[in-house]
Amino acid sequence: MARMIHFLHTADWQIGRQYGQFETDDAAMLAEARFDVVARIAALAAERQVDAVLVAGDVFDTQGVSDRTIRRLFAAMAAYAGPWVMIAGNHDAALADSVWSRAMQLDCIPSNVHVPLGTSVVDLAGIDLAVLAAPLTQRHTYEDVTQAFDALDTERGRIRVGLAHGSVAGRLPDNIDATNPIAPDRAARARLDYLALGDWHGCLSIDERTWYAGTPEQDRFRGNEPGYVLDVRIAAPGAAPVVERVATGKYRWSAWSETLSLPTDAQALAERMAGLRAEDVLRLDVQGHVNMETWEALQQAVDRAAAQVRALLPDLSGLKLEPDEADLAELRASGYVGEVAARLQALQADAGQAAVAGEALRLLLRFQRESAVPGGAK
Repeated sequence: MARMIHFLHTADWQIGRQYGQFETDDAAMLAEARFDVVARIAALAAERQVDAVLVAGDVFDTQGVSDRTIRRLFAAMAAYAGPWVMIAGNHDAALADSVWSRAMQLDCIPSNVHVPLGTSVVDLAGIDLAVLAAPLTQRHTYEDVTQAFDALDTERGRIRVGLAHGSVAGRLPDNIDATNPIAPDRAARARLDYLALGDWHGCLSIDERTWYAGTPEQDRFRGNEPGYVLDVRIAAPGAAPVVERVATGKYRWSAWSETLSLPTDAQALAERMAGLRAEDVLRLDVQGHVNMETWEALQQAVDRAAAQVRALLPDLSGLKLEPDEADLAELRASGYVGEVAARLQALQADAGQAAVAGEALRLLLRFQRESAVPGGAK
């Protein structure tokens, strides 16, 4: 009689990913978080005493990661001594000369880690689990590599779990690359009890037997529910899997797009930023019109937020400076300085000159304000 199978499904670790859009220190911490989450997954697997951990591709972000990175990855998995089955995805395809061939040459893949380099069955006889694995052997293919599952036989009484990396046809957003297609009914066609997928970075159920685990540590500004692994229990062949989402991510990536027209809008944004935490990664795009006082208050709020979050990417280039009566009074609007200010304000409407004109207007207002203080700014 078959026993219940209990395993973790994870994918898209993207080890070695670089974050060039961030400051050097922030980029290093975000890259390190990818090793840390693997260690958390291993600890979770040991704590929950699962039968296996299945990793559905893109373990590495590129073929060119360093030897040290390869060694560090397998070292991060050490807390779980049970079987791991991991396959190549499009980022780390199992080419003749690949990150996987280097890992084997380095002899750093532990004996409990199974890395099939072609479509095959990894038969874990001790736990009555047959993993039908379809690693990608090239970055892009227009054939469904899981089609071979239909004809793959497994030992009688085994729970059949597919492990693949690609895009389920017609079930992901239209802008997703159509390469590496997977039939939406593959689990039924191949008599699979569960199909563990990678490639889509969000946690997503295609049907009760077909799931994307998503990346366990968020790595981009897309709200598609990343930051999980899946805890899967299957009572017997043919039984419906019981799937639990388990949060594993450390950092929370958010993208805010704000339009300001009143000082109270800027105040509300400043209060919202004040609530950010050390684990936040924020991309902030601000547009609209503000006076000098509001602009300076907003800049201070951005600076404070940058000091309290993991990383902040602010873009205030869409924010136009509109001097109010107090600002114009400081510019002595009837004189030459006022004429220059009016010209700079008008230039903000020119997309090619808006950023420079806005900065010049702010500098002019600041200089005028400081020069009005006896002895200059202190």
